[in-house]
Amino acid sequence: MPTKSVKVGSAVGLHARPAAIISEAAGDLDSEVTIGIPGDEAVDASSALLLMTLGAGNGDTVEVSGDDEADVETIAALVEKDLDA
Repeated sequence: MPTKSVKVGSAVGLHARPAAIISEAAGDLDSEVTIGIPGDEAVDASSALLLMTLGAGNGDTVEVSGDDEADVETIAALVEKDLDA
C-alpha cells in the first residue's frame, strides 16, 4: 500500500475549510485514501469530520495511504498546501 508522509501546510491545520477541500477531492477518486497521525489509526480522507478529529495542526506530519499511488500523491499534495489562504 503506497504511503507518503507529509507536513500539514494549512495555517489552521486540518480544520473545517482544508478538511472540506481534501475530503471532496478524496471522494472524487476511484480508490480509498486514508490520512493518519503516525502511530494512530488512520481515517477515511473523504470524510471532513473524521479529518478534523485527527487534530493535525500546521506543520504536523501525517501519513497519506491508499491503494493507488497517484491518488495518494493527489491527496498528499493538498495536505501540503495552505488551503485556508
